Formats: sequence, C-alpha cells, structure tokens
Amino acid sequence: MGGDRQSVKTYVPTEQKELWRDHADELDMSLSEFVRTMVQAGRRGFAPTDSGEREEPASEAADPGGHDLERGVRTALESGPCSWDELVEAVVGDVEDELEATLDDLQERNRIRYSGRDGGYVLTDE
Repeated sequence: MGGDRQSVKTYVPTEQKELWRDHADELDMSLSEFVRTMVQAGRRGFAPTDSGEREEPASEAADPGGHDLERGVRTALESGPCSWDELVEAVVGDVEDELEATLDDLQERNRIRYSGRDGGYVLTDE
C-alpha cells in the first residue's frame, strides 16, 4: 500500500485485452490503472469471513454518504501497520473506485457523458 510498486502479469485473450484497452481509453486511463481499478472494484465487499466463506456486499452503506470509512481503514490495516499517508491512499482509492463505478453506471444509462470539448463529464438531455 505504500509507495513501492510491483509488477503483476496476466495473460488474457487478445480480444479481451482490446476491450480493456478501449474501455481504459474511454476513461482516459492507462491499461495498468484500468486493470488495477477493476480488480479493486471486483474485490470490494467480497472479503473472506472468519469461517472462510465469502460475504456478499452489503446492500446499504454504513454511513449516509455511501462510503464505509471504518471498513476501509480496517481492511487496509489487515495487512499490517500503515502510516497516515498509506491509510489516506487506501480510503481515497476506495472513493475513486466508487466514483468510477458510478460514472460508468451513469454513462451506461445515458444520464451523463464525457465531453472533451466541454472539459469533462456533462449531464445529458435525457
């Protein structure tokens, strides 16, 4: 979680990589950042329980803002002690993941779109 980074390799069919690359380009992300973000988003809410079974994601967040800060902090600390900066990075990353998922959902429902001409996301007329 700190500043050190490690390389991770995976092998996927060419067509899958092309789809990921296209989606990453749409989001103005590198392919590495796209894959990291999608993996984190996929892992969210599926932490093993003490019994080894996987929990389903909660249907409602524990706080009114929709971001369970305590859960994020506890998850970050499961791998050992973290500095203030590491904790900030861990919980901000969760917010970024939630924001990206929300933006993707709104775009899929044609409620917003990304406009380079307008300098960012804009509401659609629908």
